[in-house]
Amino acid sequence: MRIIITGGTGFVGCGVLLECLADERVTKVLSVSRRPTGIAHPKLEEYIVSDFMTISADDERLKGYDACFYCAGISAVGMKEDEYTRITFDTTMHFARCLLAASTNTFVYVSGAGTSSSERGMMWARVKGHTENELRRLPFKQSFMFRPSLMKAHVGQTNVPDSQKWLQRLYPVMKPLFGGNTLEQVGRAMINAASNGYERSIVEVRDITSLAKR
Repeated sequence: MRIIITGGTGFVGCGVLLECLADERVTKVLSVSRRPTGIAHPKLEEYIVSDFMTISADDERLKGYDACFYCAGISAVGMKEDEYTRITFDTTMHFARCLLAASTNTFVYVSGAGTSSSERGMMWARVKGHTENELRRLPFKQSFMFRPSLMKAHVGQTNVPDSQKWLQRLYPVMKPLFGGNTLEQVGRAMINAASNGYERSIVEVRDITSLAKR
């Protein structure tokens, strides 16, 4: 498979990227990001874009890929709804439509546990729920909305932000209480879903665990 990954410089995206580079089923990875990943690998190509909204539907660099793992995102803490919506919904939908034009088959979106499919509740859950719903309406051959909770960094991952470091230490204690996955599991589950499909488009923590074993 040839895969596009967004957010490869972030915590989740970097872990997924490392798992894709390690998986022999993945022959090429295009990292679309605002800055370089700092990773050198023969399968990896980087496409640096300062603003995803400037990408066009006829962008030649997006053509020829089987799946996109959309890991780009931002915390809603301290953000107003219109600004969070612009980044979380508008940018994601624009990029997804560009990939449709490029004939990408599978779109995997990293959402989050607690996202509201009814588009009610807390601001971030409503916006992410709306994003999920609209992505599922796009005519990809298959689309999956991943809703991870706690995540443990990929082995060898160095870009763990300060906000995550205390969670990494507490992961063994918190996982039984709240559920969680390693980023190896998250990346492997995405690859397996893109390769062989999955019976549900909303992929919760327990689904990620199951999918990673297939």
